Amino acid sequence: MTLFDVYPLNNITITNAKGSYVWDQEGVQYLDMYGGHAVISIGHTHQHWVKRIEDQLEKIAFYSNSVVIPIQKELALKLGRLSGKEDYQLFLCNSGAEANENALKLASFYNGRKKIIAFSKSFHGRTSLAVAATDNPAIVAPVNETDNVIFLPFNDEAALKACFAEYGKEISSVIIEGIQGVGGINIANESFLQLIRSLCDEHGAVYIADSVQCGYGRSGRFFAHDFAGVTADIYTMAKGMGNGFPVAGILIAPKIQPKHGMLGTTFGGNQLACAAALAVLEVMEEERLIENAKTNGAYLMEQLKAIPELKNVRGRGLMIGFDLPEELKDLKKKLLFDFKVFTGEAKPNVIRLLPSLALSKKQADEFLASLTEAIDELKSKQNV
Repeated sequence: MTLFDVYPLNNITITNAKGSYVWDQEGVQYLDMYGGHAVISIGHTHQHWVKRIEDQLEKIAFYSNSVVIPIQKELALKLGRLSGKEDYQLFLCNSGAEANENALKLASFYNGRKKIIAFSKSFHGRTSLAVAATDNPAIVAPVNETDNVIFLPFNDEAALKACFAEYGKEISSVIIEGIQGVGGINIANESFLQLIRSLCDEHGAVYIADSVQCGYGRSGRFFAHDFAGVTADIYTMAKGMGNGFPVAGILIAPKIQPKHGMLGTTFGGNQLACAAALAVLEVMEEERLIENAKTNGAYLMEQLKAIPELKNVRGRGLMIGFDLPEELKDLKKKLLFDFKVFTGEAKPNVIRLLPSLALSKKQADEFLASLTEAIDELKSKQNV
């Protein structure tokens, strides 16, 4: 049997990881400025995270949601306090796509409507409804296609007002990333998020804050939507929530009441996943990682803006992007194979930085040194 070939792979096998570094099978060290796609929030194999999982594994790894699972309640209390959403409800699941799928479904249950507003360059996942609300036709199968999703230009207030004026009471929900990740690190304007809030209130629609990638402290606030001073009805979370252990969830406003059978999951909120998620929150609080993301993210952006070859440096906290001129289109590959630095990308020529929230200033400087040297080498090659 062979693997189903759906990913273009770098010919590298990572066998060990610690903090902001990973090592391949030959023992070569790499600086991880990608965080396994924004997943590594507290650093690879953090000692407390490993111990939390090991201790839970010695007791029980899994039993279904047909019984009381106290660690779920422990996680809900901790998450509510750190996120500032103590009056919200928590539903646990397994992935970002599943979180968005459940959020969209729950909104429709709440108001009995079908239409969803999503935005250009959005990415909400690969499951049925989540992918239908994702602005990438290449990954939408015919069975996923629906006329219930309306795509609008990102940050276009006039288009949003016009859509609500036309469809009004048909709109079930608006789903938006506070900072678009796969779309290329595009920040939602604060006034745009405020308008979404007011229009949802006016028309009885549900505001869904997709915080799968831009949540959990990555932006320097717990949720990137917090910068706008608004409160969403549902927040979706995954990626950094488990530091690599598959766990996700949605925070649900108190006005949305549950009914038995409305949502369900076999693996969601299992004992091992909750232990991993609790460890993440405990480390984030103890080591002040949201503040670290804000401080070192601001430093990194300031330094990047001083590099003339990089265009439109943008982001918040440790979620940063910048555009490359055509002559530097191979920069990501150059950094990985010649300088042993992992970064992310977005098409056509965007570099995305999504490191651990524990990234130190020293490691930021290490990245900047590699970056400037890689740029110089690529420019020299162009001039030969």
